[in-house]
Amino acid sequence: MVLPSRIRRKLGLRPGDPLDAKVEGGKVVLTPRRKRSRKSKIVIDPLTGLPALTAGPDAPILTSEEVEELLSDFP
Repeated sequence: MVLPSRIRRKLGLRPGDPLDAKVEGGKVVLTPRRKRSRKSKIVIDPLTGLPALTAGPDAPILTSEEVEELLSDFP
């Protein structure tokens, strides 16, 4: 099953992540089995020398447009 990228990013899903499926009112409802915990930390960017937030090597790489889309949900 293929989920739109916006939904995958919002839920932090990657290929192969398990989902629970159930039927509610004639609709199929998919729920991630467990939320993957990410340990973020502040590191010094080797190119700029400025502090940057990292979520580790398995974190998705986001484009500027994707970051703008994610931040549009915030006031």
